[in-house]
Amino acid sequence: MFGEGKWGKSMRLKKVILIVVGCLAVGLGALGSVLPLLPTFPFLLLATICFTKSSERLHTWFMGTKLYKNNLESYVKGEGMTLKTKLRILGMSTFFMAISFFALYKVPVGQGIVAFIWVALVCYFTFGIKTMKVKGAAE
Repeated sequence: MFGEGKWGKSMRLKKVILIVVGCLAVGLGALGSVLPLLPTFPFLLLATICFTKSSERLHTWFMGTKLYKNNLESYVKGEGMTLKTKLRILGMSTFFMAISFFALYKVPVGQGIVAFIWVALVCYFTFGIKTMKVKGAAE
């Protein structure tokens, strides 16, 4: 039977790990929605991925939450992100990457990698993700 043996146990373990990581990501994303230094979007995206791969019931529940609808739904639907969301994510990413960059002051190769990733991130958010208008805003 599929649920028994070596492969069944490893599949169950993978599912449990994905559910635990997804739940932690939801918790961190919820904290990020109220704490300015903690990003919301990456954690909620991670939760979506984990729940999609592990539990249809959790995935359906998560997609129905206000947290998902307010922070991730438009991006997942391909509508893009608001400018405010983009700037918040880029601001936090820049802050943490700057800490990494300066912490690597004795490792120029590390600084170069951090700088390259930051430039790629800025380019992706600028050119790769559509900027959507806020609903109800004057045009």
